[in-house]
Amino acid sequence: MEKSNLETQRNKKEVIIVSGSSGLIGNALIHKIASQYRVVGLDNTGYPFPPAEAECVCIDITSDKSMAFAFERIRYEYGNKIASVVHLAAYYDFLGKPSDLYDKITVKGTERLMKFLQDFEVGQFIFSSSMLIYKPSSPGVKITEESPLEPKWDYPKSKVATEKVLHEKKGKIPVVNMRMAGVYSEEGHSIPITNQVQRIYEKQVTARLYPANTAHGSTYVHLDDLVDSIIKTIEKRKELPPEIVINIGDDETLSYQELQDIISMEVNGKGSKIIHVPKWFAKFGAFMLNIIGKAFIKPWMIDLADDHFELDSSRAKKLIGWNPKHGLRNTLPKMIKKLKDDPEKFYQVNKLKK
Repeated sequence: MEKSNLETQRNKKEVIIVSGSSGLIGNALIHKIASQYRVVGLDNTGYPFPPAEAECVCIDITSDKSMAFAFERIRYEYGNKIASVVHLAAYYDFLGKPSDLYDKITVKGTERLMKFLQDFEVGQFIFSSSMLIYKPSSPGVKITEESPLEPKWDYPKSKVATEKVLHEKKGKIPVVNMRMAGVYSEEGHSIPITNQVQRIYEKQVTARLYPANTAHGSTYVHLDDLVDSIIKTIEKRKELPPEIVINIGDDETLSYQELQDIISMEVNGKGSKIIHVPKWFAKFGAFMLNIIGKAFIKPWMIDLADDHFELDSSRAKKLIGWNPKHGLRNTLPKMIKKLKDDPEKFYQVNKLKK
């Protein structure tokens, strides 16, 4: 009888579907919401798996047959009502080369997901878009949800295309496009930041060279704050418009120079002067480094080094009551401490090569 009552209580919980559930954001989100919701984790077959708190429903997002099978399972076990779908699955790389996977996975995959959801009662669809779809601004000029779009490489272009698909194919399903800043945590988890940390920590020559305006920078958002924004968006789903864009980012945007100074001070106890180099020189250097080995900095990134993204997240504060509790300025010292305490683990977690 006791077991039956527990099962009844469990079945009364609303259902949340999280795609990309084994990833950084999906994993953290599931851990936070599992006690309140019944969670289904959509992900690729095999390792890595979503947290044990979620049922893992394996899918191939490029296959109608796989998607149909997955949603048959969801309907059988969870019924026809889904409170919210948090769509985190997407393709990205830093190679800078054209890839049809952006279209197959991010764009067409999302369209396929939305097609199968039309047969369910879905309270909300949250799409993880990106701040990088905006036209860059300048220091002191904040980017709002109405700011012009100007995606410059395949990853943000795929996000713009997917937002368009959702607008056209959403049917009666309410859509929230969350345009997220770059994610970080005390463990690192930000590819641009941890690579800058590595260059300074290893006293690489490239740590002192930069081909752009060091007063420019980008907004980031702490993983815990991002997860909190998703949870608040789920909770407020009945109060939100049927289609809306929400920016999610820290209150403060650090410049490249500020990042350099904070990291250098924590690593070496002193600042690190940056030497400006011409872009042609930086491109040549990046090209040579990638011939010798696999360097993070690619020649195509040099043209984007001047871009400044300063995000305005006031709409999120107003509509869902979200306020970031962390900041990159205060988190960087904790990040560097973890590096110093266990360099091997830090390198492993952030997939850094020595």
